[in-house]
Amino acid sequence: MKISKRTIILTMIILLLLSLTGCGRENKEKKTVFQEDEVYTIADSTGDWGFPAPYTHYNRGPGYVRMSLIFDTLIWKDKTGSFVGALAQKWEYVEDDTAFVFQLRKDVKWHDGESFTAADVLFTLDYLKEHPYSWSDISLIDRAEALDSHTVKVYLKKAYAPLLANVAGTLPILPRHIYKNINSPLEYTESDALVGTGPFKLVDYNKEHGTYLYAANEDYYLGQPRINKLQFIKIGEQMIPNAVLDGTANTGSIPPELVEQFKAKGLTVLVSDHSWNAKLKFNLQEEPFANKKFRQALAYGIDRKKLVNISQRGHAVIGSPGFIPPDNPWYSSEIEQYDYNPEKARKLLEELGYVLEREFLEKGSKPFTVEILTSGRFSGDAELVKNDLDKLGIKTTVRSMDGKTVDARTTEWSFQLVISGHGGLGGDPAFFNTNVLADTFHSARYKDNQELLSLLNQQLETIDENKRRELLAEIQKIYAIDIPALSLYYPTTYEAMDSKVDLYYTPGGLASGIPIALNKLSFLQ
Repeated sequence: MKISKRTIILTMIILLLLSLTGCGRENKEKKTVFQEDEVYTIADSTGDWGFPAPYTHYNRGPGYVRMSLIFDTLIWKDKTGSFVGALAQKWEYVEDDTAFVFQLRKDVKWHDGESFTAADVLFTLDYLKEHPYSWSDISLIDRAEALDSHTVKVYLKKAYAPLLANVAGTLPILPRHIYKNINSPLEYTESDALVGTGPFKLVDYNKEHGTYLYAANEDYYLGQPRINKLQFIKIGEQMIPNAVLDGTANTGSIPPELVEQFKAKGLTVLVSDHSWNAKLKFNLQEEPFANKKFRQALAYGIDRKKLVNISQRGHAVIGSPGFIPPDNPWYSSEIEQYDYNPEKARKLLEELGYVLEREFLEKGSKPFTVEILTSGRFSGDAELVKNDLDKLGIKTTVRSMDGKTVDARTTEWSFQLVISGHGGLGGDPAFFNTNVLADTFHSARYKDNQELLSLLNQQLETIDENKRRELLAEIQKIYAIDIPALSLYYPTTYEAMDSKVDLYYTPGGLASGIPIALNKLSFLQ
């Protein structure tokens, strides 16, 4: 029987409509088998996150994730957030020696066919002494030795609670036979810098277009990935939902308003925790921002609830002055909350010598002005904060630049106030130390309170969880008084995906706490 062209077209239209409406349950339950030439596509509005080698990826979560597909750590986190073996199949803590022993897998090959051994682990730890890796602090490692070709013992200078999460579970292990010849890893972008042990190999990277293409490592020791090719493509934020709907992308972030529509069309929508924060940073090297009372005045004078309701349309949690988000198991509520109180803010400013003249504050007969530096992503937040500060009498301007420039100027202390954001608040609470003391654009770089510094150091050395919780409660209390930086809100994000891969948000975040739903274990058989 001959089928007319019109019938074929009508049938195709009906099938398309069905795929977007009533087949949600079937789509969710059916596992799709990938064809040999099929590519799993991830939509990203930013694009470039750097050359995905350990020392050249951009120093934010998406850059680390792109690298983690190629390079493995000793251990990793699974779907439950529990540690599972990666390059190490077993590990134990030897309390008498203040040391960890890692039993390495014997069936691991580097992407170029060379065997992985204990020598690579020892080399990596030694290499970091000369070439520090910003994601892992190894300063408390005293030494490491190979007990045999596939067993490593790592001795600590003293007890270090975050070692599993932030070193063993975050530090990418380097191939000794390659990196021993690389003297400037921050500048080295030759192809051999991408020889890892991970489930994927990089096929193509285009910095200008912000695209990445990976091919499956068929000899991966944990099993061949169930997809043959994986790519990241740059798509405008407003276009990502359409790209997921029409199949241009398999997954991508969507705005809250579309969540129910996507669910109705058979797509899965993942909901994040609140381990990412939008944050107001102060230039602590300049007055009046170096003054604790001034920072407290701004905390009272900024309506964080309004930011949640307007900027985030209600899809966020109000920032805690103690930094740790309320849904985090280490959170303490016994802190100063700084509920919106402009009158109290003005009183503190008056105590600092500011006088209201013709709607704006002056000090010593000089007008007081402030500039907020931010990127396009936070421009709405910056305008709302500007309005609040203007109401206090602080004449405020907003300067918007691209995100990388904002990060660079933050690093150089070339700003007064900055509104930006970062994740990592779901992992080991060592993130508190990193975001207070580390010399990075994420960090407040605040070292004025010796009690706070002492408590931060103590919590790293405290293995007992209950005692560590007590220390962190006190740390949050002091942090909220000093406010070296102010978390404005923790957004709720939504990731839509089709049924081809079961992505998930890893509890506690990837590695040291990255809140991105791209755990590489998702892609394995």
